[in-house]
Amino acid sequence: LPFILLGIGVDDAFVIANAFDRERKVSRDKETNEDIGNRSSRALARAGASITVTSLTDLVAFAISSSSALPALASFCAYAAISIFLLWLFASFFFSATMVLDERRQRDNRRECFCCLTRKKSFDESQNESGEGFEEGVISRYFRKYHAPFILSKIGKVIVLVVFAGLFGFGVYGALNLDVEDSQRAFVPSGSYLNDYLTASDEYFPSAGIDVTITFEGMENIYADRQALAELDQRLSGKSTEAPYIAEPVSDDVYRNVMGGLKSYLDESGTAAIGGVDLGDDGWPTTTADFLTTIASYASFTGPGGEYATDLSWSEDRSELLAIRVKSEYVRLTKSSRGKIIDDANRQIDAMDETRVMIESWDDLQPCFVYSASFITIEGFKIIKRELFTNVGLAIASVGVIVFFTIASPITAIVITINVAFCIVEILGFMYALGIVIDSVSVINIVLAVGLSVDYSAHVGHCFMVKGGDDKNARALEALADIGSAVLSGAISTFLAVVVLLFSSSYVFNILSKQFALTVGLGITHGLILLPVLLSLVGPKPFPSAEKSDEYEEGEIKGTSHKLDSDEDADNQKSQEEATPSVEGDEEANNAE
Repeated sequence: LPFILLGIGVDDAFVIANAFDRERKVSRDKETNEDIGNRSSRALARAGASITVTSLTDLVAFAISSSSALPALASFCAYAAISIFLLWLFASFFFSATMVLDERRQRDNRRECFCCLTRKKSFDESQNESGEGFEEGVISRYFRKYHAPFILSKIGKVIVLVVFAGLFGFGVYGALNLDVEDSQRAFVPSGSYLNDYLTASDEYFPSAGIDVTITFEGMENIYADRQALAELDQRLSGKSTEAPYIAEPVSDDVYRNVMGGLKSYLDESGTAAIGGVDLGDDGWPTTTADFLTTIASYASFTGPGGEYATDLSWSEDRSELLAIRVKSEYVRLTKSSRGKIIDDANRQIDAMDETRVMIESWDDLQPCFVYSASFITIEGFKIIKRELFTNVGLAIASVGVIVFFTIASPITAIVITINVAFCIVEILGFMYALGIVIDSVSVINIVLAVGLSVDYSAHVGHCFMVKGGDDKNARALEALADIGSAVLSGAISTFLAVVVLLFSSSYVFNILSKQFALTVGLGITHGLILLPVLLSLVGPKPFPSAEKSDEYEEGEIKGTSHKLDSDEDADNQKSQEEATPSVEGDEEANNAE
């Protein structure tokens, strides 16, 4: 959670600081405290809507996922939703206020850490600024002169669309092949001696299948069904090759049934050593009381059936048999994956479900139920993939709804939502390529990816809508030159915060860092490359309140030689330029005459 908060918080801070700098029209030493306060208000009016859109989408996405059936995911998302709100609160109030104070410090030429000391040169001079207001930095100039003109050219758009179509296809393939796997051993650090032990144990003493027990309740029911319970092995035979994958009951190691053991003992030795009660024609005690005396003596710790002592449940005064359990075992449900033998989660799920169906079909042996200690893990396998796609789908849908109401542009909202959805699908594809499986750790990080990736797209989409003019290419360029620097800086800072975790021996931190790197990398490329291209093709008209940029003029961006107009507009411009000298020459000739 601290990493997601760091990423979103730094991103909001960069957006506010970028807007605050761009609102400066004069040198710092000419601004009064009131001027700086007014500049802060204009900056928040400009950036506040953008960070509110991203914070609200993040909050709703996490709030929806807090209703997940996975307790870990639900708790995490609940805390994340509350934290996102507090993050927006601090960014809007605390950070903005401290930014104004820091701007006063810069105006007064005071040092950063020692405010009581002053500089010899003004801050503008030390930064090689002209002192005539805001000047674009290196990153903004890169977006204006190189990045945007290339991706918004005809060949650039074709390249971008083809490349991202390939990435999306790869993502779909990887997402469809992404499996749920047991990653419990992955939590053991890579350098731990336990890995050597587990490897040797698997090689020399491979484990058998998963233990499973069938519990039958009620003394009267047990006595009434005594013969059927003794022959229960017949019902479990022939189920080892397909679901429910129960091992053949051919030895005491895989099958243990107190009723079957008691019946064999009675047939061979009678009841002389275990109570001496009379047996009926069927070879069983004739009454429930006699049966209770017989089985209690037989399955006591000192009796001939002492191995079954833990399979019986008695009342406190041992006057009533409450339940018995029959122990069985699944065959070994494993598979080979990337050169390793791992548990086959899909077959384990099928085994658990089919076992329950089989037990419910035994109408003559009710009430009974089946249980295994591994069912807790298998239940997680069963729902985690569904929970992954359900929560990610709901999060993306909530992003679309919130963006629609906050940006107030259906087309822009749809484009941003599609952009985020493509990004998430591609992250799933790269997870498959990197060998990251679906488990409790990766599911949480995927939901986080929705929150991070929407930030990179929503900022650009909102900035596109506030850029005036009829040329979509020019508006996309201006949006990138305006907000691109802040978005890229936020992404880089987020990546640097987790890059050290890439080399961690902890499974949680290692998976977290890999997924964060994928989220930041794919999120920033979608937000700064694919989204501007899509908006330049299908983007809507700007807001009525949008102002035409000072550097936008007749479909061309001043200060660059890269025109983004169509060929027809370029030809018209060329014709006008060729006609200009002729007009000026005629005027000079008339003046001379």
